[in-house]
Amino acid sequence: MEPACSGTPIITIRGLNKTFGAGDTAVTALQGIDLTIFEGEVFGIIGLSGAGKSTLVRCMNHLEKPTEGSVTIAGKALEALPGKELLLARRGMGMIFQQFNLLMQRTALQNICFPLEISGVSRAEAKKRARELLQIVDLADKEKAYPAQLSGGQKQRVAIARALAANPKVLLCDEATSALDPTTTRAILDLLREINQRLGITIVVITHEMSVIEEICSRVAIIDNSRIAEIGSVRDIFLKPRTDIAKKLLYASGRLGESLMGQRCLRIVFDGTKTTSPVISNMVLECGAPVNILFADTKTIDGKMVGYTLVQLPDSDQIIEKMKKYLTLHEITYQEEAYHV
Repeated sequence: MEPACSGTPIITIRGLNKTFGAGDTAVTALQGIDLTIFEGEVFGIIGLSGAGKSTLVRCMNHLEKPTEGSVTIAGKALEALPGKELLLARRGMGMIFQQFNLLMQRTALQNICFPLEISGVSRAEAKKRARELLQIVDLADKEKAYPAQLSGGQKQRVAIARALAANPKVLLCDEATSALDPTTTRAILDLLREINQRLGITIVVITHEMSVIEEICSRVAIIDNSRIAEIGSVRDIFLKPRTDIAKKLLYASGRLGESLMGQRCLRIVFDGTKTTSPVISNMVLECGAPVNILFADTKTIDGKMVGYTLVQLPDSDQIIEKMKKYLTLHEITYQEEAYHV
């Protein structure tokens, strides 16, 4: 179930299923997808490899036709549109990819001009628009450079400019930073945030990295086994994940080790509203028993520093209850869970 969210929907997906093949060899890539994305937001879709996230983004613009269900973009049901109208609707959705997909025999300027030229825009107008976009992506001095002369980050900036050429309402980013180093990834995410704020374009980010979601998105849908497992604000899912797949993505997939399977753990949440006193140290001193810190993470989300610490609890039920009472008394949010991700 989706959380309540104010705003005007720009993407509405209902009952979407996608199956490849037929009969005994059929493979279900997506099942029962319901999703609403609002104008002007940066929305994340995350999942492990093979979960169905890239298929979902291709169904959004009908590059893959859903087997069942509806996709409505800016009030238009794509499945009801004839061929030419569907092509026009797709122009309202720019798309960028992991591997950039630039034309190697064209300069940066010519790559950005290409979608405008095939849509009938004059060469002079196309060049004018392309130069405006090169300014936006901070590559005004690279208009004559060929892709082979550009770094990975510069190639992605050209790809972003090309995706913006037709003034889309939505920008779909399919693993757009996966081929980039961490510093370049941060620069590209900063650029996408600036584009969202400056141009008001809705951005949908498809990724397998929670760090990307936490950096730029306001809401996120987590896909697992072809279904949406969890959806909500990035802050809520970071602080209070409900599903095993959300915890697995947050705990960096296996960093904790198989030896902890089934161990009772406490997830102590710091949401930026309480004192910065040493909560865990004081709890250990008060309760007279040590805890094993398994994992800790902090992020700045919505301008506030938030974080959590995952601790392995002692074997004594009496001490565990004492620790929980201590946290409750000091108004510290926590969740007890067995580690099995």
